[in-house]
Amino acid sequence: MAKTRTTRYDVAEHLRTPEDMAAYLEACLEDARGDAALIAKALGDLARAKGMSQVARDAGLSRESLYKALSGERSPGFGTVLKVMKALGLKMSAEALPERAHGFRVEAFPLEHGPHGKGLAEIGPGAEGSRIGAGSRRVSNASGSRRSR
Repeated sequence: MAKTRTTRYDVAEHLRTPEDMAAYLEACLEDARGDAALIAKALGDLARAKGMSQVARDAGLSRESLYKALSGERSPGFGTVLKVMKALGLKMSAEALPERAHGFRVEAFPLEHGPHGKGLAEIGPGAEGSRIGAGSRRVSNASGSRRSR
């Protein structure tokens, strides 16, 4: 019988496009359940996919400190997370969860491509949210009725 040979799987080798990176980070955000070190590790995977030296330069950090911050062994500061997200070409958006969940759902997507096309974002619970563009806001009150501002 032939021996089974395994190789190390590296997710960074499969994250080629900004959309792939955003989808990976969003999946990690959903699975993390408050584990900041898991998010740091996911950002580290993305930084390795893009090139750690380039991400460090773009974030204004040393490569060594970036490796340490995104190793998954510690939780980086929020400022570092924001710098790295920007250097990766990603941004965060917040979406309110249904009332019973009492929290926020955070999605990541490429800077140049919002979840609904350039310059658009969705706010509100789930798919019932309102699309908004620059200069307009749509607000839902507790009863669910909406008004534009």
